[in-house]
Amino acid sequence: MTAKIISGLALALALAGASAGFAQPAEGPPGGRMEQGWERPDPAVMAQKRADSLRDLLQLRPNQEPALGALMEAMRPPEGMRERMMGENQAMMKLSTPERLDRMRDHMARRQAAFDTRAAAIKRFYSQLTPAQQKAFDALPPMGMRHHGMGGMGGHGGPGMGPHAPG
Repeated sequence: MTAKIISGLALALALAGASAGFAQPAEGPPGGRMEQGWERPDPAVMAQKRADSLRDLLQLRPNQEPALGALMEAMRPPEGMRERMMGENQAMMKLSTPERLDRMRDHMARRQAAFDTRAAAIKRFYSQLTPAQQKAFDALPPMGMRHHGMGGMGGHGGPGMGPHAPG
């Protein structure tokens, strides 16, 4: 099961990297913004929507609310992560290839640790569900964990934390 999850994560990362090259125009607008007027959604608002969606889809009981709260807290990306990653990417360009490889290995180890933390949180939440709720949870699309991430839960179209979730 763990090998499937890890291979699914590797495939998702490879596809994300491959598709990112196709999705980027040769020249972007001034300032690096891809679309004029588009603003990044507020992560707190998006997390609340995901929690509300899970609450409704699974028909959680009041005594299950603490488990949902713990799950949402575990899924929250660290403060300042986006800015830190941008800074790390810029710093990478100044390093030699062996130094870059060492940094990449350290980054992968941090991502593995974050995955382990989130997987444990999902399992704790899952254990608090009734069999019918577990079945509904299993039917959800895979969790859209991007850089922390995987971007948090859901991605496009739902809370997705099913059995094929990469993290």
